[in-house]
Amino acid sequence: MTVRSRSAVTALAGLTVGAIALTGCSAGGPAAPGPNDKIKVVASTSVWGSVVQAVGGDGVEVESIIEDAGADPHSYESSPQDAAKISDANLVVLNGGGYDDFMTQVLGDAPRPTVQAVAGGGHEHGGHSGDEHGGEPAGEHGGEPAGEHAGHDHSGNEHVWYDLHVVHEVADKVAAELGKMQPAKAQQFEANAEAFEQQVAGLEGRVGEIAAAHQGKPVIVTEPVAHYMVEAAKLNDVTPPSFVNAIEAETDPSAAAVADIQNAINARQAVAVLYNPQTESPVTRNVRTAADSQHIPVVQLTETLPQGQSYVQWMDAQITALQGALNR
Repeated sequence: MTVRSRSAVTALAGLTVGAIALTGCSAGGPAAPGPNDKIKVVASTSVWGSVVQAVGGDGVEVESIIEDAGADPHSYESSPQDAAKISDANLVVLNGGGYDDFMTQVLGDAPRPTVQAVAGGGHEHGGHSGDEHGGEPAGEHGGEPAGEHAGHDHSGNEHVWYDLHVVHEVADKVAAELGKMQPAKAQQFEANAEAFEQQVAGLEGRVGEIAAAHQGKPVIVTEPVAHYMVEAAKLNDVTPPSFVNAIEAETDPSAAAVADIQNAINARQAVAVLYNPQTESPVTRNVRTAADSQHIPVVQLTETLPQGQSYVQWMDAQITALQGALNR
């Protein structure tokens, strides 16, 4: 789901790496890490924390503000303890795009090394409002578009960790920032990023296999958290717009919208239902129950990592679950 406040959102530039700092911190910020120190990194969620850990290895100390696999980051409110952790970090990594506004509310204007996956602040979701990928990205610091992902506008959906290209780019930018702080370890950070990206490329290959075998198959989503994976797998999202627009606006769907999705499920218009348990409501639970009664596979696609899993393990398990449902 999405933050409901409306403000201008800059199109994705691969990522934004900027000088952002904490309100209330001293002008100098935290002490720079020594050549043998672990670099302190704070990430908004365990998703990005896992990416940082893969790149930094034993050279980083990573803390994720949200690690609870059942939490909804959209509604999270930061605590003074969170602010203290961020103030003490050498590098801050966040999603952006209005997803983890608790981070941007803590961050201020003084320089601070930051990697942000989506440029801009809060916005309303445009999940069913047309082409989300036709915009021109601003590029890093407003310059040239970043790498192979130039032209992919994410201003309509901020769940960009399901876009595996973006995860590549975040890993590269994290490696670059860590290398600036400890130049002697820069090559190791780059090598770690390359190894991680090879694993992510393997995930991309698996999604490509789904696209080759199941292109055009219809699915229903209770909330478009995995929009970019659905798109890459070339599946056809047939969720009634009246339903998903209400869910995204955090309002109760109208009786007509509920009837629309129930009719779609009862008519077995979809081969699978993609379900986000972290934004569950009585309405979405009813959708899941209806799918179960019609023997339509339900695939859980979440927003944060299960305890003890890495990003690659988590995403691999979700791809496997989706592939299994489509093969039924």
